[in-house]
Amino acid sequence: MNIKTLEDIERLESIEEIILELKTLADSGAIIVVEGRRDVESLRSLGIKGDIRLASQQPLLEFTELLSKSGKEIILLTDWDKKGGIMARKIIYYLLTDGIMPNTDIRSKIRNLVKKRIKDVESLNNYVNKLRYELQDKK
Repeated sequence: MNIKTLEDIERLESIEEIILELKTLADSGAIIVVEGRRDVESLRSLGIKGDIRLASQQPLLEFTELLSKSGKEIILLTDWDKKGGIMARKIIYYLLTDGIMPNTDIRSKIRNLVKKRIKDVESLNNYVNKLRYELQDKK
């Protein structure tokens, strides 16, 4: 087994831990905020149930007001490209005006694990499945 394979195994294990954390948070009532429908499909394919909301369906100010009124934990999972970063900063800003700090840890952890490989949530399911498949052949 080479170093690249070991790195991929560690990366996959870390991503799967984050997915499990996301599942647990979603099952406990947290709201996951994504950009588009394909992001939702990708998360559903990874087994994440619960309340996943699209930030792109209405003006961000209205969207964040609804999130604030929910009283639930907010998990921000926008893409890690430029557009996703801008959207994340705006959502954080609007939520902070209501005294709410969304969970951005999961987004940061995933971004750090997949940077230069994928840039969006919609690619996450395919990326994880590809890693699983490639590593299964090498075991």
